[in-house]
Amino acid sequence: MSESELRQRQAEFTKELHGEGAESRTGLTALLSKNRNAQREAVSKYLRHWDGKTDKEAEDRRLEDYNEATHSYYNVVTDFYEYGWGSSFHFSRFYKGENFQAAMARHEQYLAYMAGIKKGDLVLDVGCGVGGPARTIARFTGCNIIGLNNNDYQIQKAKYYAKKYNLQDHMDFVKGDFMNMEFEPNSFDKVYAIEATCHAPKLEGVYGEIYKVLKPGGTFAVYEWVMTENYDENNEEHRKIAYEIELGDGIPKMFTVDVAKQALKNVGFEVEVSKDLADEDDEIPWYYPLTGEWKYVQSLSDIATFFRTSYFGRKFTNCMVSIMEKVGVAPQGSVEVTAA
Repeated sequence: MSESELRQRQAEFTKELHGEGAESRTGLTALLSKNRNAQREAVSKYLRHWDGKTDKEAEDRRLEDYNEATHSYYNVVTDFYEYGWGSSFHFSRFYKGENFQAAMARHEQYLAYMAGIKKGDLVLDVGCGVGGPARTIARFTGCNIIGLNNNDYQIQKAKYYAKKYNLQDHMDFVKGDFMNMEFEPNSFDKVYAIEATCHAPKLEGVYGEIYKVLKPGGTFAVYEWVMTENYDENNEEHRKIAYEIELGDGIPKMFTVDVAKQALKNVGFEVEVSKDLADEDDEIPWYYPLTGEWKYVQSLSDIATFFRTSYFGRKFTNCMVSIMEKVGVAPQGSVEVTAA
């Protein structure tokens, strides 16, 4: 199937699944408005890439079909992400007295600061989601942003939010494959990616495309999902852990930090700063929203977010969705999505 045929098929399926005006709906309201047959198909499309096998043959199949797997993944999880986490689909470090949304914004602003993004810069957001980080960074710096995404539904929502918050003159969102970008060489002053290039089947591929479209002397800043140097691919337990991350997050293969650094160098980048933000001695762990430990909640506004993302909150959501599925309110396959 050609690239244009794949895009047309994905666009048609997105319209069938989410319906008209879907960009303005969020969370459970968005989930309940899905076409039920299309929802079942969306879940099936994603889960067929995951058969519990961690051998090289199974891995190679997932790497080859990364585009469709990623598109299917975000078709089924975007509404859950917005419901439980907000419009910025990433983790963050947390500090005392800082609420959840402030921490997420600070994390994005820090990346923009480190990249040297300034007013008037043309910036590429690789794997832009529904545009949460783009909106924060555009406000923070005054730059102009192009968001690249392979999921039609997320692009619709990103454009809707940009207009809603009067930022449409500072940003646009386009569909494309980050392994084969269609921008002219040397187009962007800066490029950033926030927990998105982990969906690439080969890091050198996406990094090479970024290097190509970045102006000479420009900066690429990335929050990358990688395994640490302690990861042993020949250790069965390690591989199972990596597989669970891959399954739960639509990642074809988790690479190590050394592979990521070398990939950057191989395509021409000079690595100026590299830091493991998950290995800081923080008083509040970066993963606290998933732990169920209420002692880390910093504000009243965080209570609802924390409940939805905690173990008990996820169980509650699964239970409610299961009931709605059984009575025919939610489409079949909804519970399977939340479990994955």
